Amino acid sequence: MNNIKFFNEDCFETMDKMKQYNQNVDLILTSPPYNTGRPSTSERSRENHEGKYDVHIDNMSQEYYCEWCVSLFNEFDKILNENGCVLWNVSYGSDATVNTEAIGLMWLSIADIIRQTNFTVADRIIWKKGSALPNNVSKNKLTRIVEDVFVFCRKEEYKTFNCNKEVSSVGKNGQTFYKNTFNFIEAKNNDGSCKLNKATYSSDLCKQLLQIYAQPNITVYDPFMGTGTTAIACEELGLNCFGSELSKDQVEFSINRLNEFRNKN
Repeated sequence: MNNIKFFNEDCFETMDKMKQYNQNVDLILTSPPYNTGRPSTSERSRENHEGKYDVHIDNMSQEYYCEWCVSLFNEFDKILNENGCVLWNVSYGSDATVNTEAIGLMWLSIADIIRQTNFTVADRIIWKKGSALPNNVSKNKLTRIVEDVFVFCRKEEYKTFNCNKEVSSVGKNGQTFYKNTFNFIEAKNNDGSCKLNKATYSSDLCKQLLQIYAQPNITVYDPFMGTGTTAIACEELGLNCFGSELSKDQVEFSINRLNEFRNKN
């Protein structure tokens, strides 16, 4: 049975413990908060947390969100093994009701990660979802059917970070050629929303990403585990997984979900 553990705490706390006990990971796969919630000072809005999550309010200021992302990647650098990568699924504001500070925020945060951390973008994967996000209130913005997954690696490991591309041939001069692995993945949107989390992740997407980048028997870390999607993909592929999640209820949901998955298999 794979070693899968959930931590009911902020991911910065989990990473501090990893450093304390010299516990590194080989790959980080996550869908972090997009910070596209509408800012509001009303108690009702803060209580329902934009209706997406049971504990998280997705409306940091633009400056704070970028600083937060930089801090995350600086911590990733301390726990990620040599030639590991970070698979970072993010998106941007979708309609007129979105926090106006979120416009362009995805790109600003990625730029700050590149400028202010030891990481750079090695690849950009387009994830085509099974169904489009409704966007019928906009007269000019297109209906969204895709999201991005950015592949981050350390700048000095740009040519060496781990990937499972297959060799197709070796030329007479020793040049190695590889089979095509396209930066386009089709996967269903998610594994079904629940009352705790209306923005759940896709285990189908996670599985396909791990098949590209995960070496056998490695340990994967998801700092925003949510309802345990990354863990399910890791369990299916025989990988170890650690996950951090602020919500106690979502951690309990993830444990039950994992147990049910194991019992069925």
